[in-house]
Amino acid sequence: MVAEKEPGRRGQEAASAESSWTTTPSKPASTGEVVQPSTGRTTVAALVVQKIAAVATLEVAGVAALGAGMARAFGALRERIPGASASQTTGVAVEVGERQTAIDLAITAEYGVAQAEVARLVRRNVIKAVQRMTGLEVVEVNITVEDVRLPEDGEGTQVTRVE
Repeated sequence: MVAEKEPGRRGQEAASAESSWTTTPSKPASTGEVVQPSTGRTTVAALVVQKIAAVATLEVAGVAALGAGMARAFGALRERIPGASASQTTGVAVEVGERQTAIDLAITAEYGVAQAEVARLVRRNVIKAVQRMTGLEVVEVNITVEDVRLPEDGEGTQVTRVE
């Protein structure tokens, strides 16, 4: 008796005969699938979306860093440990579905910039980059400005006081 298989699915026997065949779950938890029915399936991992979003965020003028003070402090500490590296995705959280993704960003802005304008530019740049590079639809980009980097004394700014 031969068991019927789902249309479009192949059994394990076919896997041994075709070296290029791989099995992917129908609903991956942390990946996005761009389905191309006649030629196969492309799966995009959440880490890929995080990295693209991180780079696109840092490209915008007025963004000093990703994450807040504590996350950056832990990243700097991690860099000093031999064999470890700082996370490139600190301050970026993503949810990736089969065809859509949602992104949450935590940024530190430069002092003196219009934060609403920086957030608008970040949102536009992240959406454009993620959609272009992954094919996933970006349904939302939530941005939290968690800190402001103040100009440091000695960087050409003089503090003058009234005498």
